[in-house]
Amino acid sequence: MTADPNPTPAQNASIDDQTFWDEIEGYCGRLSFGPGDSVPVHVSCRTESFSIKVERWGTQRVEVWRAEGLAGQYSAPPNDADAEGCRWPVSVEIPTGPEWRSGFYLVTLIANGAQRGRDVAHAGFVLRANPSKAATGPARALLVLATNTWNAYNTWGGRSLYTGGHQVSFRRPFARGMLCRPAVDRDDRKARPVRWGERPDVDGDIFQAYRIAHGYPSAIGSSGWFTHERRFVEWAEDAGFEFDMAVSSDLDTVPGLLDPYELVLSVGHDEYWSASARDAIDTHLRGGGHLASFSGNTMFWQVRLVGDADHMICYKYSALHADPVVAEGRAEEMTGLWCDPVVGRPEWATLGGGSAFGLYHRFGHAAAQGSGGFAVVDPDHWLLAGTELGYGDVVGRDDGVVGYETLGCPLQFDDGQRLIAAPLDGQASAVEIVAFTLSSNLGVGEYPASIAALSDQGDLEFIAERLYGDISEANMARTRRGNAVMLTCRPFGPAGGEVVTVGSTDWVFGLASDDQVATITANALHRHLD
Repeated sequence: MTADPNPTPAQNASIDDQTFWDEIEGYCGRLSFGPGDSVPVHVSCRTESFSIKVERWGTQRVEVWRAEGLAGQYSAPPNDADAEGCRWPVSVEIPTGPEWRSGFYLVTLIANGAQRGRDVAHAGFVLRANPSKAATGPARALLVLATNTWNAYNTWGGRSLYTGGHQVSFRRPFARGMLCRPAVDRDDRKARPVRWGERPDVDGDIFQAYRIAHGYPSAIGSSGWFTHERRFVEWAEDAGFEFDMAVSSDLDTVPGLLDPYELVLSVGHDEYWSASARDAIDTHLRGGGHLASFSGNTMFWQVRLVGDADHMICYKYSALHADPVVAEGRAEEMTGLWCDPVVGRPEWATLGGGSAFGLYHRFGHAAAQGSGGFAVVDPDHWLLAGTELGYGDVVGRDDGVVGYETLGCPLQFDDGQRLIAAPLDGQASAVEIVAFTLSSNLGVGEYPASIAALSDQGDLEFIAERLYGDISEANMARTRRGNAVMLTCRPFGPAGGEVVTVGSTDWVFGLASDDQVATITANALHRHLD
């Protein structure tokens, strides 16, 4: 199939809807379960029978359960499947056992007799740790998968939060390729790193052609287990690190989830956070717990989980006028920017930086020919121990670890020409800048064709208006240029916990091949686990 390198927004939305691309589809009744829980799987299948296989995905994929010859039954997706879920009957129950470790479990569904290439679909769930064992066992770190963001980008059943939706359901399949797909070198990346003599893929033509030819949504470049967390888990478990897992919504629904852990981990693209989740992580930090965020565009949008955390609401750009909580006098709860003055709880209060100060690198016209790596400004910082990196050295360039979305903060030089965080209302305390690179916000017409976002609103214009009042020439200039940062901070002072922020979605792409990227990541983990 030949891809149109410049599809219209309507064409992009159509391309991004892979609903029943394959002859079988399915989803788990929830995204996380406790040890010993039975996992219901809801399957719709066009063939008479199907098979199911369950694997824990760590350093390797290890099969833990399977069933063959299950009766297939086709259930059509409801017209509102994107917003309200599929409501399919339970087809099979997966019995987890006490010997099953906490982690991500891939569920492979095979439609027996279906056309090859259209006969396999994937679902997945996380098994949390037993709370009593978590408190006493070796895994004193908790990796929280960014499933709110997976859901925001998921187009299965119709719309995502990027193609006109304001409510998205967790009770539907993930679009193909988000959980599992064949590994390729670079073609599935939105900030595709260049090799010697190449020019950057500014318009995303290579990415667009690859994902359309394989029936994948644009979301594979932005979110999902296979894209980000999978890379981190494969590296970390191979390196000997032990940690438990949870999902974004567990921060809302599992009381005391973070209590047993010294360190909470966020990886990849952790963009959508509820107020309850913010409360949980801030309470963890106030009490002396720690956070390591290897994520870009982190904590950008506030969301609400409704029902039994079955659905997620976010009005995004239209929140001030469309979110009903504003008219009800609860504007601080509106599902817009966390840093919006109406909400008044900027992400830099927790993370030390925010995407208002630099959202894109090597994406569209934002630093299109940028280095793809972080330039070191504090070579003596503990985070760089053992890397042999010096002042001005660039880390992660070959693997393009900076991009496609980033997180920065206002910067300035002190009297000794040391790069430091500039004064900023609400900023976390004790910010130490370790490395940075130039990044910028994008306006209408400056994005690559490979995204499925609406064409009438750019982040540049929106951030300028919400933070500074209007889109005057001065405010647009004030908002356009920014940076991506690697920093540490202590949001709640010396008695509180420490935060490591590596502000890039693509940091994990360097873990397997770049010793310096791996060493920096290991330093952040060892800091609070040894």
